[in-house]
Amino acid sequence: MTSDGRSPILTLRNIHKSYGPIEVLHGIDMDIHAGEVVALLGENGAGKSTLSNIISGTVLPSAGTMTWQGASYAPANPREAIDAGVGMIHQELLLLPHLSIAENIFVGRYPMKHGRVDRREMESRAHRGLERLGLDISPRQYVEGLSTASQQLIEIAKALTLNAKLLILDEPTAALGGEETKLLFKQIERLKSEGVGIVYISHRLEEIKQIADRIVVMRDGHKVQEFDTADLPVRTIVEAMVGRSMEQMFPPLAVPDEETVLEVSNFSSPSGRFTDVNFSVRKGEIFGIAGLIGAGRTELVRAIAGADPIRSGSVKLNGRDITPNSPRDAIRNGIVLVPEDRKLQGVILDHSIAENIAYSNFESVARAGWIRSHRVREFADENIRKFGVKGRGRQKASEMSGGNQQKVVIAKWLARNPRVVLLDEPTRGIDVGARSSIYEIIHALAADGVAVIVVSSDLEEVLGVSNRILVMAAGRQTGILDRDEANDVSVMELATA
Repeated sequence: MTSDGRSPILTLRNIHKSYGPIEVLHGIDMDIHAGEVVALLGENGAGKSTLSNIISGTVLPSAGTMTWQGASYAPANPREAIDAGVGMIHQELLLLPHLSIAENIFVGRYPMKHGRVDRREMESRAHRGLERLGLDISPRQYVEGLSTASQQLIEIAKALTLNAKLLILDEPTAALGGEETKLLFKQIERLKSEGVGIVYISHRLEEIKQIADRIVVMRDGHKVQEFDTADLPVRTIVEAMVGRSMEQMFPPLAVPDEETVLEVSNFSSPSGRFTDVNFSVRKGEIFGIAGLIGAGRTELVRAIAGADPIRSGSVKLNGRDITPNSPRDAIRNGIVLVPEDRKLQGVILDHSIAENIAYSNFESVARAGWIRSHRVREFADENIRKFGVKGRGRQKASEMSGGNQQKVVIAKWLARNPRVVLLDEPTRGIDVGARSSIYEIIHALAADGVAVIVVSSDLEEVLGVSNRILVMAAGRQTGILDRDEANDVSVMELATA
């Protein structure tokens, strides 16, 4: 009970969770009150998702008790949690691509009329939910082919229709830009005013300061600290999460060479997602690409990597036209892409780390057309050590944290010693410690003379890592800023031009 006499709507007492002999949660106590946002923070592997899954009925605790609105609470599955008024938005998208947006939002709980699905009511309610989040899209459209950001907003719209009294939001803004995040925060404030309690998980610490009322920090399955305010220096929060003093997040930038490695000229897509883009990247330069969701950033780097077609334009490497018609063309010429969705496009989850690294490097692990298993293991172990992957070669990618999966994706491409590396949202959904190590990898690439392009929706990130920044708006190139003139105001002015 709080000092003002309010009782919590949810209590957790001495929650433990073990998988065989391994205990992943150690006696967690936590209270959530109506109309408050509690930020649940910690590095990947701290236990945040396990705890959230226990609250939402996906995972059963090994020991401990919970109460919900004063009564005993022990959901055996997510359906029981939802029926009680507890909903969760997972970090990983769970939409069904061959169903419409409206069908995805109401799957399992379709509004019925005279024994049939009331499609008019379903689509009307779905449209209202999408409107609240600023998503101008027909609820009849199929999910397949939508951008990651649009799918994330649909997941959020789905949760908003639950009329839940407690919502758990796991990395809800990981794929969103600034404007979409503002719309989400507006909805969170409205839910708070209606008495909804919210558990908010995010690695974007600046947004925690904007939206949270309290902070609970976890580390290695323990609750290590609780702050009764979110108005704290980021360094204080980070040090609680990692259990040590943090140095500067972004390493100092080196001055790139004058030699131009990559030239993109008059680049346009057949769909109009980007038009007449022109820029160059020098040897050892980190070149950022910023803009709001839908600006065409991902489509641009995919086209440079040969993954998407172009209508016109060229890509030159060291002055030679190598405009790729396929990813194979780009890879052969030394251009590699680390995609924004690592689970769908970056790793094969059911295969081992060693296999994932080998798939992009057959010429290094095969002799006379035969793949040697011992060579696969040796090659993988070498790159696991080199790029700081926390795992063993035989371990499945699905068993790793998001940060280590991302390191595997980076490792498999950097093992080819590329000349140009395209990184699309390289730290999406990754904790502070893993982000720092990925920034170090990016800077080490630049120091070795590689031309690096970083696409990021995180404005602090793109400002922190880049020598120069290309800003896009609605598929148009609106400006290129040098580091000394780039700040959040100048970038946003160009992003909304």
